[in-house]
Amino acid sequence: ACSVLTAGLLLVLFHWKPSLEVQAKCKPCALGQADWVIIRVSPQKCPGVWVWALDPSHLHPLIPLPWRGLPLCPTNTLFLISRSAQKNILRYYLFEGMRYIWIERRQAFCKVSVLDEGWTCADLHLSQAGLDQQDHNTRWGSTILPSQNLLSLLVPFQVLNPFYIFQVFSIVLWVCDAYYYYAACIFLISTISLGLSLYETRKQSTTLQTMAKMSVGVRVHRPNGEEMVVSSADLVPGDCISLPVDGMLVPCDAALLTGECMVNESMLTGESVPVMKTPLPAGSQAASTVYSPEEHRRHTLFCGTQVIQAKSYVGREVLAVVTRTGFCTAKGDLISSILYPKPVSFKFYKDAVKFVLFLSILAFIGTLYSILILVKNQVPVGQIIIRALDLVTVIVPPALPAAMTVGTIYAQNRLKKQGIFCISPPRINLCGKIRLVCFDKTGTLTEEGLDVWGVVALENNHFMPLIHEPRCLPAGPLLYSLAACHTVSLLRAQPVGDPVDLKMVESTGWVRQAVGKQFGTKVLAVMKPPPEEEQPRDRSPVGILRRFPFSSTLQRMSVLVKVPGEASAHVYVKGAPEMVASLCRKETVPVDFSQMLRYYTTDGFRVLGLACKPLSTVTTFEEALQLPRDAVESSLTFLGFLVMKNVLKPESAPVIHLLRNANIRPVMVTGDNMLTAVNVARSCRMVEPKERVIFVTASPPSHDKPATLKFILAEHSQGEEQVEVSPKATFWGGVWKAQAAGHLAGLAFPRVWGLRYKHVAFPSLQILIRATVFARMSPDQKTQLVCSLQELNYCVGMCGDGANDCGALKAADVGISLSEAEASVASPFTSCVANIECVPTVIREGRCSLVTSFGVFKYMALYSLVQFVSVLLLYTINTNLSDFQFLFFDLIITTTVAVLMGRTGPAQELGVERPQGALISVLVLGSLVLQTALLITVQVLSYFITISQSWYVPLNSTVTAPQNLPNYENTVLFCVTGFQYLILAVAMSKGYPFREPLYTNVLFLVVLILLFGLMIWLTLYPLGFPKTLLKLQGIDDLNFKLLLLGIAALNFFTAFVLETALDHGLLSCLRKLRRKKASKKLFKRLEKELSQQQPPWPPLNEPLFATPKMSIAMR
Repeated sequence: ACSVLTAGLLLVLFHWKPSLEVQAKCKPCALGQADWVIIRVSPQKCPGVWVWALDPSHLHPLIPLPWRGLPLCPTNTLFLISRSAQKNILRYYLFEGMRYIWIERRQAFCKVSVLDEGWTCADLHLSQAGLDQQDHNTRWGSTILPSQNLLSLLVPFQVLNPFYIFQVFSIVLWVCDAYYYYAACIFLISTISLGLSLYETRKQSTTLQTMAKMSVGVRVHRPNGEEMVVSSADLVPGDCISLPVDGMLVPCDAALLTGECMVNESMLTGESVPVMKTPLPAGSQAASTVYSPEEHRRHTLFCGTQVIQAKSYVGREVLAVVTRTGFCTAKGDLISSILYPKPVSFKFYKDAVKFVLFLSILAFIGTLYSILILVKNQVPVGQIIIRALDLVTVIVPPALPAAMTVGTIYAQNRLKKQGIFCISPPRINLCGKIRLVCFDKTGTLTEEGLDVWGVVALENNHFMPLIHEPRCLPAGPLLYSLAACHTVSLLRAQPVGDPVDLKMVESTGWVRQAVGKQFGTKVLAVMKPPPEEEQPRDRSPVGILRRFPFSSTLQRMSVLVKVPGEASAHVYVKGAPEMVASLCRKETVPVDFSQMLRYYTTDGFRVLGLACKPLSTVTTFEEALQLPRDAVESSLTFLGFLVMKNVLKPESAPVIHLLRNANIRPVMVTGDNMLTAVNVARSCRMVEPKERVIFVTASPPSHDKPATLKFILAEHSQGEEQVEVSPKATFWGGVWKAQAAGHLAGLAFPRVWGLRYKHVAFPSLQILIRATVFARMSPDQKTQLVCSLQELNYCVGMCGDGANDCGALKAADVGISLSEAEASVASPFTSCVANIECVPTVIREGRCSLVTSFGVFKYMALYSLVQFVSVLLLYTINTNLSDFQFLFFDLIITTTVAVLMGRTGPAQELGVERPQGALISVLVLGSLVLQTALLITVQVLSYFITISQSWYVPLNSTVTAPQNLPNYENTVLFCVTGFQYLILAVAMSKGYPFREPLYTNVLFLVVLILLFGLMIWLTLYPLGFPKTLLKLQGIDDLNFKLLLLGIAALNFFTAFVLETALDHGLLSCLRKLRRKKASKKLFKRLEKELSQQQPPWPPLNEPLFATPKMSIAMR
């Protein structure tokens, strides 16, 4: 009834603010009984969703639902209602394509899990059945992104948008006020704008539909032994699918059960190098291993990736079990991030909303004033209401949100032309506030490929001189480890795989060949030595029985190998030297291990450790499959080092130098050896040659002492860290750079970042403030680091190749993935050019876009104030602007200017200064207040000069507008305000230091010249049709018209003086005041404390012990 009485406005209000509907219709209740929930996504976004009920007895119990592993729903429920409390009812709601189900035990709505939640690898090996389509739709919904019809696109996001509603209100009002032409034009423009917006939305929806659509035929195994081909849209978690030998586009996330697959994951990670996928662990180890897509990445096929080749070694087929479908998959995550982007918490956008509210308050005050004036002039009540409401349409510009996105759109297009793609445009403005950029090392700062420099072998447990040609090694464990410990595969007779593996195998001269029968058992691959004339004759082929692929977390890989004629197999391990050494028997590791490792890593070489051991219990392929990884990679014999040279990309050093000069802090985050990372940091000038380096080492707590932290100058350090030869050893090390003794300028950080949370409660915030290189970081620790830096109020950028830093790229405020794909699940920005030159480009575009958004916002606000003041002046004398005068100002001048002023490109240089990030600031508000005072002064002065002229004829106050047009007052204010719109456009189009000069925006400059010329002509000689159309009063006094031009010129000069004074004088004063006032940024306050601390921090060569008190202080 209320909706009918309010003509549907109540429903619109509920659409804008769902919490109001809940408060009006519902009452609070227990969460488990709710029929409606309001979800807080952000303070500005709180959508409401229905809670659906379902009888679980309708579900076919083929596979038990893994409720035990469900993650808690990340949203914060605000309001809840219920109509009835029914037991044994499955309750769920749909939000952003995902289902959240009520879990009684957790007393929370949890995201619908799939088989990878809480299931062991053994469970997946036994899952051969799956669910039928009806049960799948009930539990998980459709696996295909639903297409959106025109009405679903049009109504919620366009027609019910507050500004479109406001425009409809304005058009109705103008029609009532006889402004037919103006109302018709605005209606036409709004309709075209709505159509274009709808077209663009529909186009994006179609693009996403095409991206999400993967309806291909897939062979599925059924419990009765039958095989059937089904559409990939009908796949459900638990289905066992067969992968074709020649590969396929993976339509779901699946765990590999048998065989091996070579996969291109460029869509997922941005990494173009094919990745070898091996089967999930089986046997006794599988029963206790919980499956996780992240931990078992090397055994998981992700949706949207391309299987290049599949090989079966047990049975005839390569089998995989479906674990995720729809939005739960890796590709679904990408589509979801585009459909429902992460809210950007940026002060600029919050302040914009506050300023619109301020304009609304100003409109209310102006409305009250206009009512008083119109009542005084004895205007009819109907006209008073229309005039008062008309003033609201003047002061609150409906086109403000669209105008503010102009700079972002231009920046996005410029970035696209440079090979940088953005799937989250609001983040472009955020790029302008970046203060710190984290860089991955391998593939980002350095070249992806590595060249083998040589091999360091052992003799009598002592290191021998470097052997530059590994193919010259004698037959034995070291040579076999180089020839077999890899994941190289053949694709169309060409070797493919990890660049490190390819270079390593190439250095030995060995090649992969077709699998033969000379080993007495099935093997995965055969490595054949080069021809006899190229090497000694004591070589024989080796067969690979099983691979344990490289894991960033474990920092190693291993293979089980068999040599013809030998009864037992051998295991060969390759990985981080410290990790490999910790897995070896202590007596096999040379005493000068750390010194030799330091010798090579200090020179920038990448060093890998090699080890082996015989496996007398393994003689066949089947026995190899049953061995757990932990048993294989223990009690090893250390063999030596593989030394590889990682070349720095030529673009890295200039970019780092540019960022440091712009006072943007570069940080290296790598999983590589610390000394290698420091050498690369010096090479790219992240650490200057004259800056000393301090190592940071940490030890976990033991039974008799707490965790300790020690800072040691690099020249006093004997190695990266002292290696404990134990599989359970935990290391923590880091690097610090110092410009002078006791003065710290930065830091490189530890291998086990988790110690900060588990054991070490040191002043870790101070460490983060000074950090420059973070070494031995796992993917999770990289993500954790980015989040910790954000807690210090840094605006953090992250640049990586997406190989093992996807989490950090997504967690950063601005993530840039170096990839050939246009859109990557890894980050909001993707650069097709594989070097870090994209980083300063993105920052420059971000600064330009942010300054443009500020300029357009200020221009639109001042445009409204100019028109607001002129209309109020005309209301005072009972007249107004004509229909076509409104049109001329709003369309010919304002719209054209607002669209074109954002075309100005970014400055070529990246300076130290950063643009303002807050609209509600002294600088911005000062500019608006002073410019408003100036425009009011000019308009009032022009009015009084007009009425003081001898030829002036007073207006007939008994006749209202538009009947009393043309008149002198209207014509003079039309001329003056016309110039003011153009003057403000020029004054707000600032160039240096963040944008190019105004004259570089040629189209904008030409339009300004034409519009200035048009206004001069309309002021001096308004003849013929334009004069009649605009209803301008003829003024014969040329001196007076020249005086108006003089006033406009004075306005132009004063506006520029005000902006210049504010930008330079006031800004410098504010900076001096800020130095005395404590900064709101936590990292600035900590930096100031560290610079004033005596004695200088950190204490060199003195252990720092963790204490409970310190733990509380740091957290």
